[in-house]
Amino acid sequence: MQDIHLLDLFQGIATLLAADPKIAFGRIALMLLGFLLIYLGKKEILEPLLMIPMGLGMASVNAGVMFFENGRMGTLFVDPLVSETNDIVNMLQIDWLQPIYTLMFSNGLIACLVFMGIGVLLDVGFVMARPFQSMILALFAELGTVAVFPIAVALGMTEREAASVALIGGADGPMVLFASLILARDLFVPITVVGYLYLGLTYGGYPYLIKLLIPARLRAIPMPVEEARKITSGQKLVFAVVICTLMCLLFPVAAPLFLSLFVGVAVREGGLVNFSNLIGETFLYGATFFLGLTLGVLCEASTILNPVVLKLLLLGMLALLLSGIGGIIGGYALYFWYKGKYNPMIGIAGVSCVPTTAKVVQKIATAANPGVMILPHALGANISGVITTAILTGIYVAMLR
Repeated sequence: MQDIHLLDLFQGIATLLAADPKIAFGRIALMLLGFLLIYLGKKEILEPLLMIPMGLGMASVNAGVMFFENGRMGTLFVDPLVSETNDIVNMLQIDWLQPIYTLMFSNGLIACLVFMGIGVLLDVGFVMARPFQSMILALFAELGTVAVFPIAVALGMTEREAASVALIGGADGPMVLFASLILARDLFVPITVVGYLYLGLTYGGYPYLIKLLIPARLRAIPMPVEEARKITSGQKLVFAVVICTLMCLLFPVAAPLFLSLFVGVAVREGGLVNFSNLIGETFLYGATFFLGLTLGVLCEASTILNPVVLKLLLLGMLALLLSGIGGIIGGYALYFWYKGKYNPMIGIAGVSCVPTTAKVVQKIATAANPGVMILPHALGANISGVITTAILTGIYVAMLR
């Protein structure tokens, strides 16, 4: 029995190395990357809910490579390019994640489920209390989402591909997934993976950007302590209904995203506790789990080692960097507008990685001036960033679809 197990092991290694050496070493590198993602998730350097299943899926799919008919290599997990009904039915017999992919990824449902859960967690009162400040910062923080589009086109990408990768600058994974499925289906796997991997940079990299561009004395500026006007749940519900309807009217191609986000807000503010628990726990955590696991499985070497992926990596990093810089510029604009009585660091919270960037801002403010509370302002910009990123997604999809 031991000999049989050893034989299986050697056959697996031989299968791994039988293809192009570059692909073989790429598989090994992606397995190691999967291990690293699990470690970073466990240490909570990156989001553990996403990175642990994603890392394990990435390691497994690149280890479990097999030979099929006509010498074709593949796996028994997911084929991201299958769309024919007969092919899908045949694959359901062996590809155990194919139903999840077919029913939730290929049509963008997974993004909508995540957005519903996010909507339940959002308190739009932070935006309604300071609408001008919040939306101004969110618009500045879309710099990467706008600026990377012409850069990507200049580097040889199509306009549809360029729009998909530019949306990484919004730091909103469901938006990237939804847009790339519509605009750049052949590249949606690497674009989405790059988008979700780089969300970790908002937590690990933005603190350095803040300290580089904002001196300590400005990071320590306390925000006005005046009592924000009371926003009732009824007013929040009206806000959700009006904004959702208006956004769907203006950008019907992105209506599923707007509805998903604001139906979560409506459930929260409507006091529907059972629905809140269903959407905010079961839907959100279930969708996040399968999102991470399936994205990891889609990171098979032959897909990820496409030469265009390096371009996506660089453009994704540039998009997030420019968005962070844009947010800080917006923070400085309000700093001068309010004659030095506004903490410019809040601007980077306009990058809509909810609530990560807002928490980063509060942590750095506390380090600079213990007792300072800027989280409400940061959350207002943060939630506005979700809305502005959704609007830009709608614009790109409407113009380029």
